[in-house]
Amino acid sequence: QVQLVESGGGLVQPGGSLRLSCAASGSFFSIATMDWYRQAPGKERELVAAITSVGGTNFADSVKGRFTISRDNRKNTVYLHLNSLQPEDTAVYYCHSRRYAVDYWGKGTLVTVSS
Repeated sequence: QVQLVESGGGLVQPGGSLRLSCAASGSFFSIATMDWYRQAPGKERELVAAITSVGGTNFADSVKGRFTISRDNRKNTVYLHLNSLQPEDTAVYYCHSRRYAVDYWGKGTLVTVSS
């Protein structure tokens, strides 16, 4: 059973930074592509960033140049570094991975950007 647990969300002022963490259980982590999604109030869930098992990354246009993604395979953890945060980044951020055609999601961590 794969479990994903996010942490690191909170309230931050515009222009601020946060680091989100996603701790994964299971032995699959080192070979899995890991993703971060977000869902803002009243909007659909969207892909924010992804990182492959060998460190290749991909970002949504809305966060390019502001967010980075990294992973530590020794700790089974993937990180999302949020910089230059804006109010429109306010959302619940979810960790995701797909294994044998099954989608696994964390419960999410709330990021609120407000002055």
